[in-house]
Amino acid sequence: MRIAVIDGQGGGIGRAIIEKLRKELPEETEILALGTNALATSSMIKAGANEGATGENVIFVNADKVDIIMGTVGIIAANSMLGEVTANIAKVIAESPARKILLPLNRCNIEIVGVDKNMPLPHLIDHAINNIKTLCRGEKNV
Repeated sequence: MRIAVIDGQGGGIGRAIIEKLRKELPEETEILALGTNALATSSMIKAGANEGATGENVIFVNADKVDIIMGTVGIIAANSMLGEVTANIAKVIAESPARKILLPLNRCNIEIVGVDKNMPLPHLIDHAINNIKTLCRGEKNV
């Protein structure tokens, strides 16, 4: 299983995701840290990613080479993360054949109806990791 975690700004959310993935998934799970900037990438690598790289082209090249893409809903919204997610990045991620498991944070002026707005980030990450564990077991419905 290959999982790409995409984050920007300081990489704190990506770091939290990768730390949890490392604790919960088998050691052979390959985790790629794809940052929109070097600080985010560095933070995610320190959290335990197998490999990491930075920039728009990195996301273009890897989006169709992974089984799962994780991040916040902002990674499929053009100009989110203070403009770090370009329209091209959002398009490539959205069109990737990889399964997208996105955290529904409402920071990019997108509100996802039906989601508990008060659920703290660690609980959102736990829920996302449980979905990935289900996928790793070969179950399709998460």
